[in-house]
Amino acid sequence: MSEITITRVIAPNPGPLTGPGTNSFIIGDSAGCVVVDPGIADAGHLDAITTLGEAWGGITGIVITHAHPDHIGGAAELAAHVHSPVLALSNVANGVPFADILLSDGMQIAAGQQHLTVLATPGHRFDHVCLWHAPSGILFAGDLMAGVGTVVIAPPEGDMRDYLASLERIAALPLQRIWPGHGDAIDDPHERIAGYIAHRLERESKVVAALRGGAQPQTLAQLVPVVYTDTDANLHAWAAMSLLAHLLKLEAEGRVTHTGDDPHAAYWQIVM
Repeated sequence: MSEITITRVIAPNPGPLTGPGTNSFIIGDSAGCVVVDPGIADAGHLDAITTLGEAWGGITGIVITHAHPDHIGGAAELAAHVHSPVLALSNVANGVPFADILLSDGMQIAAGQQHLTVLATPGHRFDHVCLWHAPSGILFAGDLMAGVGTVVIAPPEGDMRDYLASLERIAALPLQRIWPGHGDAIDDPHERIAGYIAHRLERESKVVAALRGGAQPQTLAQLVPVVYTDTDANLHAWAAMSLLAHLLKLEAEGRVTHTGDDPHAAYWQIVM
């Protein structure tokens, strides 16, 4: 059986980073279902998820792709209401501390008569997972990719090297469709992944060029407007987070270095 029933409920939290809102998914059939990323603690949103879940034989699990507030805000309330466990990769304080079941790479999760495979995909966040339905070729990608907008990599929870490795991992799958955590489905998955990787490497080249061409050393504040000329200035604070992730990747590769203990306030320069 390769057919899988998917219903998307969009949380009412639109914004520059969330697009039209966080996607919550109900996946399963008449034998039961799981909820992926219940979104924010909005009564109407959680009621809609509950009603759909009950119509499908009940919610047997609440799966979290990563512990950002727009993905887990309603998880504890929904779990208490439907008496269902919360599944997440990490239950540390800055993960999902109320998780009942810890996920692991390769773990199988029942969604009615179907099964989803857990893929550990760190980078956007250390506790990020995707869910893979192999028979249909559908991947639930959380914030590894976005149907609209961009993905921010914010250290220390985010890591650019891990992020690129996770993109390479899913690129090796026989993908037919990607459902992201924000925006519509991606029906050209391999082309889109290749574009994501190319975009990140192009941005990295701009970072190196800015350090080579400018007065060295330079701070994040000096580098952002040079590296992110294509980004609205109102989003430069977010861009600075991904810029730092690029710099830390380059530093781990021995290509750049910084002064001082705080990389956010440091002066960065090329390693000669």
